[in-house]
Amino acid sequence: MPLKSGSPQILLKQLRETLAEPLESQQRLDKIVDVIAKNMSADVCSFYVLRDDRKLELFATFGLKREAVHMTTLQLGEGLVGLIGERAKPINLDNASEHPSFAYRPETGEEKLNAFLGVPVLRAGQMLGVLVVQNKEKRIYSEDETEAMLTTATILAEMLSTSEFENLIRPGVDIDLRRPRTIEGIGFSEGIALGKVVLHDPRVVVTSFVADNIEYELERLNKALCSMRMSIDDLLNRSDMQISSTHREILESYRMFAHDRGWERRIKEAIKGGLTAEAGVERVQNDTRARMLRQSDPYIRDRLHDLDDLANRLLRTLTDNNISEKPHILPDRAIIVARNMGPAELLDYDRNKLVAIVLEEGAITSHVAIVARSLGIVAVGQTDSVVSLCENGDDIIVDGSDGVVHLRPNADVETAYIDKLELTTKRLKRYASLRKRSAITKDGHKITLLHNSGLVADMQALAETGANGIGLFRTELQFMIASKLPRINEQVELYSRAMDMAKGKEITFRLLDIGGDKVVPYMRSAAEENPAMGWRSLRLALDRPGLIRTQIRALLLASKGRELKILVPMVSETIEFKQVRKVVDKECARLKKLGQKIPEKIELGAMIEVPSLLFELDQLLPEVDFISIGSNDLVQFLTASDRANPRVANNYDPIALPRLRAFKLIVDSAKKYNINVTMCGELAGRPIEALALLSIGMTRLSMGPSSIGPIKELILSLELDPIKKQILDLLSNGANNITVRELLANNIEQQNLPI
Repeated sequence: MPLKSGSPQILLKQLRETLAEPLESQQRLDKIVDVIAKNMSADVCSFYVLRDDRKLELFATFGLKREAVHMTTLQLGEGLVGLIGERAKPINLDNASEHPSFAYRPETGEEKLNAFLGVPVLRAGQMLGVLVVQNKEKRIYSEDETEAMLTTATILAEMLSTSEFENLIRPGVDIDLRRPRTIEGIGFSEGIALGKVVLHDPRVVVTSFVADNIEYELERLNKALCSMRMSIDDLLNRSDMQISSTHREILESYRMFAHDRGWERRIKEAIKGGLTAEAGVERVQNDTRARMLRQSDPYIRDRLHDLDDLANRLLRTLTDNNISEKPHILPDRAIIVARNMGPAELLDYDRNKLVAIVLEEGAITSHVAIVARSLGIVAVGQTDSVVSLCENGDDIIVDGSDGVVHLRPNADVETAYIDKLELTTKRLKRYASLRKRSAITKDGHKITLLHNSGLVADMQALAETGANGIGLFRTELQFMIASKLPRINEQVELYSRAMDMAKGKEITFRLLDIGGDKVVPYMRSAAEENPAMGWRSLRLALDRPGLIRTQIRALLLASKGRELKILVPMVSETIEFKQVRKVVDKECARLKKLGQKIPEKIELGAMIEVPSLLFELDQLLPEVDFISIGSNDLVQFLTASDRANPRVANNYDPIALPRLRAFKLIVDSAKKYNINVTMCGELAGRPIEALALLSIGMTRLSMGPSSIGPIKELILSLELDPIKKQILDLLSNGANNITVRELLANNIEQQNLPI
């Protein structure tokens, strides 16, 4: 039976009126299914809601027995309703009983019904329920009727997202939308945090669903599409996008989807069904997301992010809502949830209230992860679809040690983590008791433990951990969080404060390491195919001599005559290091001439992170005062695996024989020239990896402040010589059916080491 004339719009208006009436929850649902049935001339209309036990419960019906409401349930995949719930696709049949999935429920009093149309109720691609109409006569429902049902389902989804129907749920169950979820990821920064979700890029909340004027809504959509397409074209036409790059490829995908006629047609059909332009975009994206989430092809799932971003971009254009400003007023114990973010964006947030971050993407060696560790912020990454599963204000637990996120945890999980936090507090007290002890192994090997830093905010941890100093002060963080190039007096102030807070302990300042994935907004450059191997770090500094001269001058002035240690990053060959030495000498001479005080002692070191230097150590080491190993980049280049790409970043063990042999080559060469060598990469702060480094003769480790306690406890419990002998034998004679990690695990068990 066809729809009544104009009924899609009439149906939505009647639903809007019903939603505005002062009715109890069940009365409202009962009236909604009555309105739908009468509008569509259906004999039956039923609404099923997906519960947290993955059963679809009958919440309201017109045409079936009312006593079956809240009694009849179907498993996902069971019956036609369960099949819709499982596949998230509409089913339209002229004779439902002949379908192999048909399931009869006698308690509903269902008479002989033939025609069946069921549609999924979706929100952000999540299955929330199923809406069904049935007729006694055999017929296939028209496209207009299917569209009307899908449109109605959009409104029901928004109703379910509120707490209005909580009183309809039986004790012990909840609707699936609010069920607890455990999401596996990878721990980027250790620790445990309990708090509330704050979405880094909040979704545009659609508040108006029913269109008063269809033509006006279509016009709004056309204008928004035109504006969005022009903005994407403008970005692509910028000079820095003219060569192939990852950014350009993403924008090309956006442009392809933005001009997709099928996508545009589906949105317009939703609007013609009676929805506003915003609601039409959201409904189509819900359907698309639900289908793509059920695909096994990783390429298709990856494109889901592009479509999500595009839909959000269009919604913001429609609502004139840029959402460019992040929430600076955070709730206590805020936990930021994001697709991805840079270190500067993280530093925008109030660090007194921020306790953790959760990312869908990223890698353990990404710069936001490094900054999180530096600040003592718990972090977990590579958590699939977490953004779409969250709402602002949701309870959340982040376990950085196990790489797990618990969203809307139940009471038992929360209690378990509160107990775990108490144990962590006790462990921190134990580490604090070791603060004044030197890090010496049981068999007499003395180890120097240092911090990685980059912010004055984390310098105070020196006193708390008892570390020997700052092995790596990342000066680029000041440049990354600034809106414009920091002036020399601003740089002098930062470096001077850092030296003051070090209170005489050693502090090594690494020269500016920007470019590549360390984006500085006020220094635009052409996009690059491989930014990690492009115009970055020392290469950029040598090409812009004013930049490096200003920074070295600022460091010399900040020292106020004190000893100064400067580390040169990303040296590819000795001649580059000599160029920096010349700049330092010139700046010293200049300051002397002006009567300024220069450091009583200057040490200039090189960071070994480019593999070519491994074949020039005999030329480099006589020129340097010290060296540091940047394991993040060195491992990335040695294995040809992008550390920012989650698909390959974890494919290679950084302490497997090939990498460990490279580290040992550096250590042995440094000993030959009586040069100090420090490990400054992320490996130094992980117990098993640190044990491997100690076993090849490394005696200086620089790490995040939170790692000092565990590493010192390990060293104090350790007899190093037996492990050293086994590792050196393994490096000399080959694997012999055991890996470095397995050998270390055996020794950890034998010595009962605290890992």
